[in-house]
Amino acid sequence: MKKCVIIGSGLGGLSCGCVLAKNGYDVTILEQGTQIGGCLQCFRRGDTVFETGMHYIGSADPGQTLHTIWHYLGIDDIPLERLNSDGYDVISFQGEHFRFANGKENFVNTLAEQFPQSKDELAKFHDLIHVVTSAAAMHSLNSDVDLDVNANYQIVSVNKVIDSVISDPVLRQVLAGIQPLYAGEKDHTPFFTHALIFDFYNQSAFRIVGGSSLVAESLQKSLQRNGGRVLVRHKAEKIECDETHATAVITADGERFSADLVISAIHPARTMPLIDSHLIRPVYRRRVGNARNTTSAFTVYLKFKKNTVKYLDSNLYYYRSDTTWGCKDYDERSWPKCLLYMHSCHEKNPVYAEAGEILTYMSIDEVQQWLGTHVGRRGEDYEAFKRRKAETVIAALEQEIPGISGQIEQYYTSTPLTYLDYTDVPDGAMYGIAKDVMELGQIGITSKTRIPNLLLTGQSITCHGMMGVLAGSLITCSEVLTRETLFSQLKQTS
Repeated sequence: MKKCVIIGSGLGGLSCGCVLAKNGYDVTILEQGTQIGGCLQCFRRGDTVFETGMHYIGSADPGQTLHTIWHYLGIDDIPLERLNSDGYDVISFQGEHFRFANGKENFVNTLAEQFPQSKDELAKFHDLIHVVTSAAAMHSLNSDVDLDVNANYQIVSVNKVIDSVISDPVLRQVLAGIQPLYAGEKDHTPFFTHALIFDFYNQSAFRIVGGSSLVAESLQKSLQRNGGRVLVRHKAEKIECDETHATAVITADGERFSADLVISAIHPARTMPLIDSHLIRPVYRRRVGNARNTTSAFTVYLKFKKNTVKYLDSNLYYYRSDTTWGCKDYDERSWPKCLLYMHSCHEKNPVYAEAGEILTYMSIDEVQQWLGTHVGRRGEDYEAFKRRKAETVIAALEQEIPGISGQIEQYYTSTPLTYLDYTDVPDGAMYGIAKDVMELGQIGITSKTRIPNLLLTGQSITCHGMMGVLAGSLITCSEVLTRETLFSQLKQTS
């Protein structure tokens, strides 16, 4: 039996492990921390569970892509609560609310109530989304795709495409309003990224009842059923290689795990220092190390007073300026330019929310003085900084939802340093390496490396989020199992 060692137990590592274990590999996943899951991790304060990274999912109805992949991975036990089909996402912009509804007809008709002259353009926009996502094989689960479409929409920006289809200037801003889901940048983020994420949620949208850590736990159980294992507190320190191949992974305590196949599911910049091989050229190492990452975030986790806040079955994107672009570029006076406000789902059919969170952009530069310190040991200055920022964010939400601050029993916070601590992504980046129409082709980071049996996976390799990472895992695994094999297996389970 061939041995596969995977570095990192986030969604990418766990899903690759499940696929390969199903196909006869002896899989060992090495996790440096004490908790598996990466961005799937949740944390608990008392009896309240808070999400950290995977706040809601899409395409999970029977026959849709995520439902098919989850079934294939053996995780059919995840409890879901559907978001509002007539407005799963709500964009608050210039004093109005604009609802994104599920499905083409509902989406078009709902927005056309506020933009009646743009109905045909909205239909054209939705049709274009379908064309682009259909060209992504692992997103559409269709092996017969138009690679030219795929390539073309990776080199043109979100705003350029939206502006070419939509004439109304406000509607242009609204359609770009979900960009906190990918840290969008005007003139830089590919339309391909926007299309994949929009389509994922527009098909159907759900929250995970009890938190996204249930996905990590279910993946681990599926892996174990097929003979695989996850070892926590096992930090990979070296990928040992001979003249032509990777041969083992060595951990910080000196334990050696021999391997026929090695997959790194951690950030590529964290992977390069581990590789002991002349096959990885210095120019490639520098290119990976210098790749620009997305911005980071500041999050306020809210515990509500009992039975005071009605459960919100949609996500609110609140913009505080005259544009939905440029929110990551701010000063002390203008911050926060936008907020993403969401509730957690603690039970089926909730009436009241127990917890919610407010997420906004924050640069690692704001917490630079505390770099190198550890959780809980950063001092009173850091705690005062977090309190000041949290009160500013809550006051901003109060402008949109009057009275909300009086319904908060307690709050907790995370900064870019928290993201750095728990995901080990450089700069505490929300979504790993930034996808940029100006740089695609220059970075050239794919799942394959010059070491034939060393592969990469995760949000920096393809796309981020639940669907992006899972699609990337299938691409990674197809390098050893073949794409035809995977499509055949997926078809049998759909």
